[in-house]
Amino acid sequence: MKTALITGASSGIGKATARIFAEEGFNLILCGRRKEKLEALKAELEEKVNIHLLTFDVRNKEEVFQNIENLPENFKKIDILINNAGNAHGLDPIQQGNIEDWDAMIDINVKGLLYVSKAVIPQMTERGSGHIINIGSTAGKEVYPNGNVYCASKHAVDAINQGMRIDLNGKGIRVGAINPGLVETEFSEVRFKGDKEKAKKVYQGFEALQPEDIADIIRFVVTRPYHVNIADLIVMCTAQASSTIVDKG
Repeated sequence: MKTALITGASSGIGKATARIFAEEGFNLILCGRRKEKLEALKAELEEKVNIHLLTFDVRNKEEVFQNIENLPENFKKIDILINNAGNAHGLDPIQQGNIEDWDAMIDINVKGLLYVSKAVIPQMTERGSGHIINIGSTAGKEVYPNGNVYCASKHAVDAINQGMRIDLNGKGIRVGAINPGLVETEFSEVRFKGDKEKAKKVYQGFEALQPEDIADIIRFVVTRPYHVNIADLIVMCTAQASSTIVDKG
């Protein structure tokens, strides 16, 4: 039975992926900052699979390494890593940008992904097997107005994904990225600092992707024959042509 570690598992794509992996019979290590949400998800899924919770902030490298190093024996072998934790803060032109927002995006989207990967990869290289999926964004493929630092952080994820795949070639580890466009999650609510009305308007007038759509794609990717690696995948809803072109009717 495989074990998957999912960061950012308390909501959105991470939560949907946990549910769909439970259907596949994968044991789960669910990571996030919101303990109550993780515990509720565990209660929902623990009849299907074994689940272990890790409550830490991926920005804190000491917590990352300590938690992963001290996993219970039956969760130590991580077959699949889903680097899903990420966020966007603010939507300002660069000259008006908030430095704390910049730090949060770079620390979580880039450094957090690196910390978790660094903690997990050695056991994969030792075994000669494993699968890493980095959740990027269409913002990592193009830059849009006021996206500046968020887009930069996701371009970094794109580069790290490519570099990781090159460096781990020959180690038996599959590495790939899934880059969603507009997905209806808490993403915009976080970006707009809790302004639910403003966040809601982002998804009005068209049918956005849902977390379950991306989770279903992740399931497809991890269940391919082992010689098949989905290296880089862009996913948008039908109404979206680019970050700035969306048919809202």
